[in-house]
Amino acid sequence: MVTSIATFFLFVLCSAGAAAFSLSGSEKVINSDGAIGSRRVFLSTSIATVVGGTLIAGIVSHPQPSYAATAKEIITTTSGIKYAITKEPANKNPAAPVNGYIVAIDYTGYLANGQIFDATHAEGKSATLSFKLGAGSVIPGLDEIVSRMVVGQKVQAIVPPELAYGEKGVCLDDGECLIKPRSTLVYDVFLKKSSIPPP
Repeated sequence: MVTSIATFFLFVLCSAGAAAFSLSGSEKVINSDGAIGSRRVFLSTSIATVVGGTLIAGIVSHPQPSYAATAKEIITTTSGIKYAITKEPANKNPAAPVNGYIVAIDYTGYLANGQIFDATHAEGKSATLSFKLGAGSVIPGLDEIVSRMVVGQKVQAIVPPELAYGEKGVCLDDGECLIKPRSTLVYDVFLKKSSIPPP
């Protein structure tokens, strides 16, 4: 009974773009205060925030009490992206990029089931992704998240389908899809650099 209720609520929340993290809890995150958190904490906090209660969060996942105390604030943008800052920058006066700046990021992209679909550190890739902020070089959700960051900051973000690959997904001609249409995506993003573009 509890499993079917948990499955139902997880399905509803994933469909709404609210809960894209894996429930495995195996991904560990070191928070700015040095405490170890997990995707499970982020997910359970997101669910509690979205639903407005802890009952469903308790049914879907059972976070360890020591992790629950270290959960970070979940920020929801007007466009529907949910994110948490997982590491603050070491610099006391960090630079914030604006549209038109060239930014360099490290990122890992996950499907709702926790499978990695892309990463800057994947085999055969360079160590960073550089692009002009606000120019449409990346999906709108990634552009928006980076525009809200400062250099040296790390975030975990849940990006709804309309700000990712939407109705098309990322599919081959034969119908096989790396990212299925209407997929909610999860990104871990680290903003490494930001600079004014050359004239």
